[in-house]
Amino acid sequence: MTTLDRRLHAYRPDLAEAGLEGHVEALRFVSGTPARVTVPVIGLRPVPDITKGIDTELLLGEDVAVFDRADGWCWVKAASDGYVGYLPETALSDAGAEPTHVVTAQRTFLYLEAELRKSYRSILSMGSRVRIVGEAETRGNRYAMLEDGTAIFAKHVQPLAVGEGGDYVDVATRFVETPYLWGGRSGLGIDCSGLVQLSMLMTGRSAPRDTDMQAATLGEPIDRSELRRGDLVFWKGHVAVLENPETIVHANGHTMTVARENFEDAIKRIGWLYEQPTGYRRPVI
Repeated sequence: MTTLDRRLHAYRPDLAEAGLEGHVEALRFVSGTPARVTVPVIGLRPVPDITKGIDTELLLGEDVAVFDRADGWCWVKAASDGYVGYLPETALSDAGAEPTHVVTAQRTFLYLEAELRKSYRSILSMGSRVRIVGEAETRGNRYAMLEDGTAIFAKHVQPLAVGEGGDYVDVATRFVETPYLWGGRSGLGIDCSGLVQLSMLMTGRSAPRDTDMQAATLGEPIDRSELRRGDLVFWKGHVAVLENPETIVHANGHTMTVARENFEDAIKRIGWLYEQPTGYRRPVI
C-alpha cells in the first residue's frame, strides 16, 4: 500500500472507499455508486464548501463514483484520474447511456437547436463528453445532435474511439492565451498541470492531475541535455511543455494565461522566486 494521499484515497473516520479496507480505520467501507457530470465544468473541492478553492475540475460527461451524499454535496472519486473531492449534488446524475463523442474544439457552444443564429444553452470545453444520436444541416452547416435536441457544430466533436495518438504538444499550443485558473482543467481556464493532463487526454494518454504527481510518475526522468519537443520541465509546483529546444508552453501566474516563453528566459525569471528546475521527464508517447 502506498502512502495515503487524500487527493487519491477516499477516507474519513466515518467512511472510506472499499479498496482501503484493512489499510485505514473507518466505520463503513463502500464501493461507491456510478454517476456522471451533467454541467459544462464543475470544481472539485477538498471540503464541501463553495467558498473554498478548487483542487481540480471535471467536465461534462465525465464519470465518478459517489461515496456519500449530504447537505447538497457528493463525496466522489473521478474515474479518469482517481481524484477525490466534493461536488455539488446538482452537478451529477445517474450514469445512463454512455457518451459517444468528445469535444475537440478548445471551446464550443451547445445550441438549443441546429442553428448558429439561435440561442445557446452553454459553452463546452475541449474534453467534454456527449452522446450524439444524429446529425442535422442548416444553411450548409452540419450539427451533431444530442438526445434532448440540442446541437453542437459537427466539426467540433469526434467519436471517442478516434482520439488515440497524435502530438499532445499540438493540443497544448491550442490553449495559448487561455486564462490561467488555479485548479482549472478546461478551455475556460486552466493551470499548468491541467494543461498537461488535458492535452494528453485528448491524444489518448493518461496523466496524473497535479504537478508533484506528474514529476514523480509521468514517463521517465531525463537529463537536461536530452531535452526535445514534448518533454516536461518541472519546477517546485510548476510544469511546462517543451515545444522546441528554445520554447516552452505553460499556464502560468506571471502572464495569467497559457503562454509561449523562451526556455532560458523562463529559467531566469522563475529562478529568483522558485529556484532552478527540479527535473525533466519524457512522457511515454
